[in-house]
Amino acid sequence: MIRELQEGLFAGGSAEEMINSLFEKIRRSRLNAYNHIAEDQALERAREFDRAPWEGRLAGVPIAIKSSISTKGIETNCSSRILSGYIPPYDAHVIERLKEEGAIIIGKTNMDEFAMGTSTETSYFGPTKNPWDLDRVPGGSSGGSAAAVAAGEAPASLGSDTGGSIRCPASFCGIVGLKPTYGLVSRYGLVSYANSLEQIGPLTANVEDAALMMEAISGHDPRDSTSVKSEGGYLSGLYGGVEGLTFGVPEEYFGEGVDPLVEEAVWDAISKLEELGASWKMVSLPHTKYALAAYYIIAMSVASSNLARFDGLRYGLRLGADQDWHTTFSEIRAAGFGPEVKRRVLLGTYALSAGYYGRYYLKALKVRTLIKQDFERALSAGGADLLVTPTMPVPAFKIGERIEDPLSLYMADVFTVPINLAGVPAISVPCGFADGLPIGLQIIGRHFDEAAVLRAAEAYEDATPYHEAVPKEVI
Repeated sequence: MIRELQEGLFAGGSAEEMINSLFEKIRRSRLNAYNHIAEDQALERAREFDRAPWEGRLAGVPIAIKSSISTKGIETNCSSRILSGYIPPYDAHVIERLKEEGAIIIGKTNMDEFAMGTSTETSYFGPTKNPWDLDRVPGGSSGGSAAAVAAGEAPASLGSDTGGSIRCPASFCGIVGLKPTYGLVSRYGLVSYANSLEQIGPLTANVEDAALMMEAISGHDPRDSTSVKSEGGYLSGLYGGVEGLTFGVPEEYFGEGVDPLVEEAVWDAISKLEELGASWKMVSLPHTKYALAAYYIIAMSVASSNLARFDGLRYGLRLGADQDWHTTFSEIRAAGFGPEVKRRVLLGTYALSAGYYGRYYLKALKVRTLIKQDFERALSAGGADLLVTPTMPVPAFKIGERIEDPLSLYMADVFTVPINLAGVPAISVPCGFADGLPIGLQIIGRHFDEAAVLRAAEAYEDATPYHEAVPKEVI
């Protein structure tokens, strides 16, 4: 899609007309995919492009940005009341890279508040709707980013993935979503939820666009101490096929709790990969059963510390006349944070408290090491080159169906959180439908082997029609 769009622009098309058309579509939409539109900034940049087109991998391409990624001069509210009205004075590293490559930032997408959720229902600005069925969730926490791409309200977008927040909405909305290896994309400018787990990544209409976005945003950034140098080359090796590769199929990712139609679609995808010249073998990730518990202890503990900085005293929500510091601080946070954020802050504070730190948090870190070792063994020499699993155990559920049952929501992340604990890359690509709702295939690779992950995803996508399907209820 990005390549065709650029070809049209450089053949005499107008970036301003394209951007205006997108904004008109967004204004008509009932999806609630955006919580802020950068109309003035985007149109000014489009006019500059039309006057003198510039070079760049993303020259003239409109990109939507998750509302937890800092954008200079554009509201970045994390879909939370406590940050409403906050306009950062700086760009995140990935935004700097997108601008260097010629992209046009068109707005900030709706998300679960502070990225805490699986359905984009915890947003202060209301839930985003799934373009395949307006009564269903788009997944989360990057639900707005995914819905916008699926509905044609943006050619591509950026999300962040702490426990599946790119791959989940990609699966539910029938698009491509890539979580890179931890450290491959700078987190500078990403509003932190759980620092050691989260990564920024692309949501796109096809695999080629995901590879192109990765070429643009990956690379070393000295402002992020976890950032590493990137060799890139994601596009150059994209069409190498899967012949000779061995795919591992983790036995723990099938069976109880997986919708039969999801399981059938994923096995059909494995058969398709076999037809393309790959082989597969069953593997085991024995500590998977502990992943959810370890993940939520770690993520909530870190979140309780990270969110202590939001007090409304320097920016964001202010409730009027101040009282003493303790009362003002408490009242702002009580009014500014939603129920799910409060729940995670409380649980995380408890896990870190005296007498429980060793019992919960340290034990979760040890389990994380075991999970990481499971992936290293499964993907070692003589084992599998890549792993394939369902992205989500079920298709998109209805809005309101699980929001009052936090454990049910947390369980939906069962196949995505282990990847964040291990720090390996994973992509979700469409692999079928269940009662008209998209199903995602998750392809997992070795650390910093995004090239192989993307190559396998491209080979599968090229051999199947699912990425070409258009949501029937797009307005």
